[in-house]
Parts: sequence; C-alpha cells; structure tokens
Amino acid sequence: MKADMGVAPKDGVGTQVPEQLDPGATHTLERHKIAVTIPCFNEGHSIAEVVRGFKSALPSARIYVFDNNSTDDTVVVASAAGALIRREMLQGKGHVVRRMFADVDADAYVMADGDSTYDPGYAAYMVSRLFEERLDMVVGTRVPSHAAAYPPGHRFGNRLLTFAVANLFGERFSDILSGYRVFSRRFVKSFPAMSSGFEIETELTIHALELHLPVAEVATPYRIRVTGSTSKLRTYVDGLRIVRMIVVLYKNERPFQFFSAVAGVFVAVALALGIPLVITFIKTGLVPRQPTAILATGLVLLSALSFVSGLILDTVTRGRREMRRLAYLAVPPSDP
Repeated sequence: MKADMGVAPKDGVGTQVPEQLDPGATHTLERHKIAVTIPCFNEGHSIAEVVRGFKSALPSARIYVFDNNSTDDTVVVASAAGALIRREMLQGKGHVVRRMFADVDADAYVMADGDSTYDPGYAAYMVSRLFEERLDMVVGTRVPSHAAAYPPGHRFGNRLLTFAVANLFGERFSDILSGYRVFSRRFVKSFPAMSSGFEIETELTIHALELHLPVAEVATPYRIRVTGSTSKLRTYVDGLRIVRMIVVLYKNERPFQFFSAVAGVFVAVALALGIPLVITFIKTGLVPRQPTAILATGLVLLSALSFVSGLILDTVTRGRREMRRLAYLAVPPSDP
C-alpha cells in the first residue's frame, strides 16, 4: 500500500499538506474521545512544543506524556504546557507503550515521540481517516524535511528491515519503524505488547499484518531535532534487537515455514556428509568413517524432528491467532 498524499506541497520535500477537514470530519473528531500519548525520556528541550502542537491540532484531545525515568525537566515542562503526566519505571519504549495502551481509555490513540521530529499538524487528518475509513492503524511515513533529519545509515536500515518484513509477513507498509501512528480502540486493547525497546514499532506492524487489519499510510514530514535534544536510538544495538524481533516473530507466527527451513539445512548438511559414504559403501561394502556416518544420521533425525515440530506448532499458532482475532472482535468498534 503506498503512502497517501494530500493536495498542496509543504517544505519543498515532496510531502504534502492533508486536505482541509470538512465540517463533518471536524464534528466526528469532536464527538470522539481522542488521546495523544507521548513516550518521553529526557525531552525537556522539545516536549513543550510537541504538547502545544497537538493541543492546537486536536483541541478536544487529552494529551498524555508518559515519562520514562527522565533526569531533566521533561515532567515539569510537559505539565506546564498542559499535558497529563504518567510514569513508567521500566526503562524502554516498549514498556512505555504497553503502559500507555493499558492505562489510557479512548476511541482513538495518537502516538508520537516527544522530540518534535513529527509534525502534529497531520494528526487531525490521520484520526479522521481512521474513523471515516474504519481503519485500525494509520502510519505516518517519514519524509525528511532535511538531509540531517534522517541519516543515510538509519534510512538504509529502515529500508532493509521493511524489505525483510514485507517478504516474510506481507508488503503493506513502506516505513515499519515510524513512531507516528494512530490506532483504534480495537487495536490497542487487543495488542499483546511483548517488546521492551525500540522494536515495539516492528511488533505493532507485524500484529496488524498477521490479523489482516485495515490500515493506511500518510506521508508526513520528518524534522530535525531541536537544539539540545539527542536521539535515544542506538543504531547497531537497537538494529540488532529489531532483527532479533523479526526472527522471533517469524518463528512464532510462521512456525511451519521456519522449522521447515531449519529441517532443509539439516538435510542439506546430512547429504553433503553422507553421500560420499554411501558411494564408498556401494563400491567397497565398507563404511570407513563411522563418526561421520553417525553425524549424518543424527542430522537426518534432527531434520525430521524439526519438520514435525513445525507441523505441530503451526496448529498451535493457528489457535493463538484465532484467540487474538476473537480478542480483537470482543472490543466494539467506534462509530464513524
């Protein structure tokens, strides 16, 4: 699914301002309970601007800042700007998102970072699309407003991970790591968040793909951080954690394919070791390298065990997926 565009260019970066909301859409936003949830860790330099931006874009929304053990004046500044303060003591964005989804009650949830890199002006349009098209998630795909806003290394890593997810789970997203998202109540209250860090966005994406939920993308500008604000993302460490999350979720959600691949590797190695022994045995009637023969036999047994495990776990996974679907359906949809 490609990112949707509006009608007028903005900032000269290829992103376009969403169309002016019609009175009906504005009325829809006003009569629904909307929550803006902002996970924060040491964002005292930018959080006031973020809070004011969302209060202007969504006047009827409640703005929640979830502080994650900040050591600067994030809480004081956010509170002075008019945000409701909540705290999560377990360190990591995944822990914060799990707490946000558990504690906040709303019809629509806007999630954005507190570093002022995402444009609050797009929130109303994203929320209106969520209601009008009865979607469960709208992702703000990032279009950098300046080269320094989105370093080439981060951009390459995002493309690589997005490509991996697209090939393993389905090609419906062009930016799986975006932190600017809008969710329905159904999505939030049926999402079993298991991540602890920045891999939470990957888990959110794969959850939507696995349950075949209705989603959309909106291209939004991605801005440079304000002076004094620093990124909490550790490029290589968090990148490896995201890769690990993709592998673990693939094992959990596609066990037959995963364990069949493992079985194939075992068989391939067993054949490479065993075929020369079989040829020698046919010619001479002897098995000269018995340890190798035992190893090849063991690999074949492991291959069979892996294949059978995949079959069994595939049945279990189908049952788990059905339970998640039922949990999703148990939450009544919000009226458009």
